[in-house]
Amino acid sequence: MFKRIFLIVLDGFGVGSAEDADKFGDSGANTLKHVTDNVNYNLNIMEKLGFLNLIGKENDTKYSIYSKLKPKNLEKDSLNGHYEMMGIVLDEPFKTYPNGFPLELISKIKEISGRDVIGNTVASGTEIIKELGQMQRETGALIVYTSADSVLQIAADEKVIPLDELYRICKTVKDIASISPYNIGRVIARPYVYENGIYTRTANRHDYTVDPPLNVLDLLSCNEYKTIAIGKISDLFNNKGVTNSIKTKNNLDGLMKLIDFSKGNFSGLCFTNLNDFDSKYGHRRDKENYLKALEEFNYYLPIFLKNLKSDDLAIFTSDHGNDPTFKGTDHTRENTPLIIFSPSIINSRRIGDRNSFADIGATILDNFGINNPLHYGESFMNEIKKEE
Repeated sequence: MFKRIFLIVLDGFGVGSAEDADKFGDSGANTLKHVTDNVNYNLNIMEKLGFLNLIGKENDTKYSIYSKLKPKNLEKDSLNGHYEMMGIVLDEPFKTYPNGFPLELISKIKEISGRDVIGNTVASGTEIIKELGQMQRETGALIVYTSADSVLQIAADEKVIPLDELYRICKTVKDIASISPYNIGRVIARPYVYENGIYTRTANRHDYTVDPPLNVLDLLSCNEYKTIAIGKISDLFNNKGVTNSIKTKNNLDGLMKLIDFSKGNFSGLCFTNLNDFDSKYGHRRDKENYLKALEEFNYYLPIFLKNLKSDDLAIFTSDHGNDPTFKGTDHTRENTPLIIFSPSIINSRRIGDRNSFADIGATILDNFGINNPLHYGESFMNEIKKEE
């Protein structure tokens, strides 16, 4: 049994179109391949772990077991992607609103907040605050927008609407928007600041979600194992099943906190989300800075890996794709990487593609000897035990 499992999610990091990508209009998407095509890059540690092998750029890998995960959930967003990793696949997806939210819901938001609402459209978060930021600052209204995901986002200047007020509004809106007839998966507070003529989103984002169904985090915590959530993990699961919630400002902050916990002593799961790949570069279709973010991740990887002991296991994966060279600004329906590392693994090899992200959760439960009552996922622990 591994004493500590580190699950690291590179948010919005796909390795090729999923089998059903055409249903999402995403045929041909391949985040990692397109980010690394026709450019010089230094991803030497990621190469040794097998990441690049998954997109046909074969390298001499060392000490890892690697594969691809196929999505089984019905969407291509963070909530459903993380849910699936923890053994949840919803029979019916949350609703999306490609034409904006119903006027009835907008009226309720106005009533709840005592403020007007502007926007109510599908938009890029950075673009809509450029477009409506001045109006928001002058009127004190809420900028409400959505995307291809089931999400209601509320943006406001921190100097116009204080954070505690914005958070209170979003939490109350979540209680209404998450139930029938709206069935929206998440409400996100999106604060920003205006300085020197530039609108900049701050690190004070906060996601509000419903309590998820029974999942791997619940099963670990009720069996007295630590469940440490770094980044937006605790928001996605509404803190359910989480024993330690650690917020982060950006990828680098997340990596530093991950490294800190790798130096510590606990028994259980450390579940980390690195969100910049998705939120800062994927959605903005910024290939150059997406690659720079990968190189930063690659640079700090050895520090983390050297802290791991023979009874530690690290799993690197993603929740969906977000190809910065693809059309539009939305996530892309892709397979995700499965990179398995432990100092006890001595034979690097590729294993067959896995049929669900839920195989991760099933493996974690298998490792800790916890019965799996969930309906999804097959453990790949036997592949790891071949090292023994």
